[in-house]
Amino acid sequence: MIRRRRIVVIAILFSLPLVLFFAGAAGGFRVNLTPSYPLGLWRITRLHRDIRIGDRIFICPPLTPAFELARKHGYLRRGLCPGWLSPLIKTVVALPGQDIEIGTWVLIDGRTLPNSKVQAKDGAGRALKPYAGGIVPAGDLFLHSPFKGSYDSRYFGPVPANGVLGLATPVITFTP
Repeated sequence: MIRRRRIVVIAILFSLPLVLFFAGAAGGFRVNLTPSYPLGLWRITRLHRDIRIGDRIFICPPLTPAFELARKHGYLRRGLCPGWLSPLIKTVVALPGQDIEIGTWVLIDGRTLPNSKVQAKDGAGRALKPYAGGIVPAGDLFLHSPFKGSYDSRYFGPVPANGVLGLATPVITFTP
């Protein structure tokens, strides 16, 4: 009888993290462990309107060579998006039809985007190839994070808006 109780208790203790993980994912909760935005617990809030400039969003990255390389280099973690990629938390800074120029800084419609200096190398010293620039295509978004080392549209360019999961709402976060 005591042995059976121990087995039940051990089984519960081992399955509790899985239950919490799936319950959190179903409730739209995600843990951010990247420095692009504050660390901690975030919630995906459904969007019941068009996406606007300034919206901080969760988005599944498309399965492109740029994101395959990002995964290989460790810029992206594993997650529940297609290709087992983790969703990104980024801010929408340009919408379809807006002109993007990439030089030392990002310019959107001729205006410098704050905190958008383009880095020549990543934290490991590998060369970073910036996006060539151009008009944001219909159905795409240009994304940014103010974190200096962020892997965002400065490097991978516009991404399809159909990957948006919702607004990124901080629940319990902190900046280290």
